[in-house]
Amino acid sequence: MDPDPALQALLAHYQSMPPVAAMQLQIAGADASSLRLRAPLAAHVNDKGCAFGGSLVSLMTLAGWGVATLALERAGLRADVFVAASEVRYRAPLFSDLEAVARADAAELAAFVAALRDGGRASLNLDARVPLPEGGSACDMRSRYVAIAKAA
Repeated sequence: MDPDPALQALLAHYQSMPPVAAMQLQIAGADASSLRLRAPLAAHVNDKGCAFGGSLVSLMTLAGWGVATLALERAGLRADVFVAASEVRYRAPLFSDLEAVARADAAELAAFVAALRDGGRASLNLDARVPLPEGGSACDMRSRYVAIAKAA
């Protein structure tokens, strides 16, 4: 994993939640507006031998939450971030390890940070997907996250 202290703190936060720790997720990469998480299929296999749909959604939700959280932390802001709404499309079964990529538009991310700084509340829409190894998507999601500033 990247030695970035913010990513290390994010991974520690994920692992502090028992349901998330059970997912065995790892941070596979990040930049200013995206986050990529991985998890082994063996921890998420369903009765058909492919990835459990709930695991796909959970991994995408956590990736999106991470994008929002990292953006605020990098801006020096403290807030609680929540997923508020999601629309999910299951496209194909996944028979390999899971990888979720969440990405926010850079301008929307900047507006999210500014709104929290100015008003103590902010909302961010972003997209996430679980790609298939051969191309295409196993699952896509559009979500809205909200942030509420923490008291100083």
